Amino acid sequence: MEARELIFEDARGFGEAVGDGGVLLGLDLGTKTLGTATCDAGWRFATNGTTIQRGKWGKDRETLAALIRSRSIKGIVLGLPRNMDGSEGPRAQASRAYARNCAEAFALPLLLWDERWSTQAAEAAMIGMDMSRAKRAAAIDSHAAAVILQGAIDRLAGGVL
Repeated sequence: MEARELIFEDARGFGEAVGDGGVLLGLDLGTKTLGTATCDAGWRFATNGTTIQRGKWGKDRETLAALIRSRSIKGIVLGLPRNMDGSEGPRAQASRAYARNCAEAFALPLLLWDERWSTQAAEAAMIGMDMSRAKRAAAIDSHAAAVILQGAIDRLAGGVL
């Protein structure tokens, strides 16, 4: 299967490509960091992972490949940063390019998931946990990845998102 055939923007097609469950990897792509999250094989709960300092694609690929192997990842959910009016700017195009790189490198189904408000939702949750500003700054990307992944798995499980 070609890389472009592995990239989905609808949860239904992605779910069919992944099959009956399996651990998914959520990614929140930033310019300097990459937030990660994973979910259980039954697609019920997303849990924030680590925040990876980004480098060149080769470095990111090695780090992600190790994570994919260690957790037996079956699919990837990558946040797509759309503008509030639904249009796409340079950050969305960068995410689409990253999605193509991931699809080529890992040959796994990849879902581009609208990430509007994910960082704000993650920040609000961390404030609710009384997390200090410094701890929030260090963990915001992985928490945002968990918000992105949770939205996708809720949809995969038949939700209305």
